[in-house]
Amino acid sequence: MSTPTVNGAGPATGEGVKPDRLGTALGWASVGLGAPLSIAPEATLEAIGIEPDARSRAIALGVGVQEYTAAAGILAIERPRPVFSLWSRVVGDLAHLGLLTAAWRTQRQSAPRLAGAIAFVAGCAVIDTFAAVRFSREPERQQAPADIHVRASITVRAPRERVYSYWQDFGNFPEFMLHLESVETTGERRSHWKAKGPAGKSVEWDAETTEERPNELIAWRSLEGADVENSGSVRFVDAPGGRGTEIHLELRARTPGGRAGQLAARLFGEEPDSQARDDLRRFKQVMETGEVVRSDGTVEGQSTARLLKQRPAQPPEEEVRDASADRAGTGAEGSQS
Repeated sequence: MSTPTVNGAGPATGEGVKPDRLGTALGWASVGLGAPLSIAPEATLEAIGIEPDARSRAIALGVGVQEYTAAAGILAIERPRPVFSLWSRVVGDLAHLGLLTAAWRTQRQSAPRLAGAIAFVAGCAVIDTFAAVRFSREPERQQAPADIHVRASITVRAPRERVYSYWQDFGNFPEFMLHLESVETTGERRSHWKAKGPAGKSVEWDAETTEERPNELIAWRSLEGADVENSGSVRFVDAPGGRGTEIHLELRARTPGGRAGQLAARLFGEEPDSQARDDLRRFKQVMETGEVVRSDGTVEGQSTARLLKQRPAQPPEEEVRDASADRAGTGAEGSQS
């Protein structure tokens, strides 16, 4: 039996969502402000006109930690839409203004430097508020889907005309593509597809046949609005030595949810490359035997989730009892004779 070969090009992100430049700048500004406050708190306090003591040093270290936390949220945790982290900067700016104003009232000898620090923090507060409001009003931007390119091939011991005729009827696909729930013809060269997605969810799309050469090629693509963007082609070639038909499948798809969706698909055994591998095996079985052949240990198919339900490859219990009864009967008859 020929084994299909699959070459996945691997996920390659398309044009992703670019982090906002203003948000990125504010994230690095938090790093720049947090560094001197945490590394050299006394020198920083003296530079802005506050006399260092145990209390002011503790406050400076606390402000430094807060700036680092905001930077982590903006540059990593909430990237590329750091709404919460930006509002936390606004709250921090207001708290810092309160602390600087209190120090300005008690340390008049350093009023000019404190006034400069107050003006600087007030300017930061205005910019942070502007950025936080803008990000809050923008709709959430989704990560760009991940492109997947799959190639698969298999040799089927059946005439090319019969293989092509069966494949041409998309309504046959759910018989050997277990992830498909249904395929319905909706018009000339158009069809509606419904498939099982990760976590038990269904995805649907409309597709059109873009090219068709009898007994040689079928190509298709999904239409606008598809839950899963996909396109592909299948070629039919006579196998050498009259051994049947070679099937060469090529598929391009975009998994919903980008890399996260792709990871979930892997966990559920529903990634396009594993689907193509299993689908072609089952198609070969249908063409050569008339049905999908499963062993007793894989009665529900080959996908990851189904393989978890395997049971030992042994005859069903009823057949075992029947066989035992037959043997017992034969033995009894033999003893009577």
